[in-house]
Amino acid sequence: MAVDSVNMITIGDKAPAIEADTYFPKEDKIRRVKIPSGKKWQILTFYPGDFTFVCATDIEAFMAKYDKFKENGAEIYAISTDSVFSHKAWAQSSPRVKTSSIPMIEDFNKKAASAYGFLNEQSGAARRGVVIIDPNGAVQYMAVFNDGLGKDAEHIYTAFMGLKYMQDHPQKEGHMCAIPANWRVGKEALEIDVVKDIGKL
Repeated sequence: MAVDSVNMITIGDKAPAIEADTYFPKEDKIRRVKIPSGKKWQILTFYPGDFTFVCATDIEAFMAKYDKFKENGAEIYAISTDSVFSHKAWAQSSPRVKTSSIPMIEDFNKKAASAYGFLNEQSGAARRGVVIIDPNGAVQYMAVFNDGLGKDAEHIYTAFMGLKYMQDHPQKEGHMCAIPANWRVGKEALEIDVVKDIGKL
């Protein structure tokens, strides 16, 4: 029996280098992309395959938040093990995907899916998952889940904004900034004195 790839990456690790042909649907162009790169947040949305139903809703959901991600310094990339030419055909034919501005990375050699532990060895496709990489190139969020479960783009946006808030508010020694459960953008974070505040929460 085939065993799924073991994910060896942990939070805070340097993101695996990805260099691959990428289809930019708004420009109808294919360009080479390197990730991580620059000093931007990068959101990688892995999905099992082009021309599939749930995957199209993922793209649509991320597009609904696309401007908000961009305004806050994040780039979104969609990745599957399909070829860049399959990405182009899907983007030009799917009612949900054809309005997308999200660049679509080719992972035909399965290196990206394998590097993140997202490769389904039985199907050869990427599992449905999300990675958030900070501007320093470190992995700060990873999630992988059932292929039939579409992504909650609102939750992913909230997670990204929480991570961004913590990075934008470095703490002095003995203090920490933390994002509480059910936090929403615009709400206060927890400013904690790690000695004085023990037992208060």
